Amino acid sequence: METSSKTARQLFQELKDRNYGGRQLGFGARPALLNIDLQNCYTRAGEFSSAYETDPAQLEQTNRLAAAFRARGLPVVWTYIAYSHPGRDTGVWSVKVTSLLETATGSRRAALDERLHIDLAQDFIVQKRMASAFHETHVGSLLAHHKVDTVVVTGGSTSGCVRATVVDAVSRGLRPIVAEECVADRHESPHFGSLYDMAQKYADVLPVREVLASIGRYPVL
Repeated sequence: METSSKTARQLFQELKDRNYGGRQLGFGARPALLNIDLQNCYTRAGEFSSAYETDPAQLEQTNRLAAAFRARGLPVVWTYIAYSHPGRDTGVWSVKVTSLLETATGSRRAALDERLHIDLAQDFIVQKRMASAFHETHVGSLLAHHKVDTVVVTGGSTSGCVRATVVDAVSRGLRPIVAEECVADRHESPHFGSLYDMAQKYADVLPVREVLASIGRYPVL
């Protein structure tokens, strides 16, 4: 194993400066926006101990992406994690992550942040129970029905549910794009370490401005 005194932030920045080694998946024929768990228990820092913030404009930037996708008739998906019977339907995961025991369906803790601009007439809202947005949900079949081959991923945590979703996406033959300012984690080390790892192996990690520029090339419907 190579050793280094550099921080995860520095390693990721060096990778960006090298243009990720020139390896890019790129956008395919039809992208979807996949927003992971932007719910109060993870976005309301100061109110919930489980919340975290990396970029204070995360939700604003995510809203910009959602508007751009909708304008082109491209799917926008919002996931949230919640349990009908916390402690009974959380599975073994709650042994490790005890905060899941408090994330009950219908609670303020589990609700999507009201600062998000969600269009209930067009967008898709999906409840999940494990880290990946694909695990035992209909996200995969939903994307297949809409002929999606690319997913732009936002949300949190970068090292947890975002990374799990990205790995599952590329394993399913999709092209994952991580919107850099739109993902967050509890600490910068796992955040930037995961961005570095995803950019090396599983996804394109792009600033929001580049994602918006790419989406802008699709026709407006």
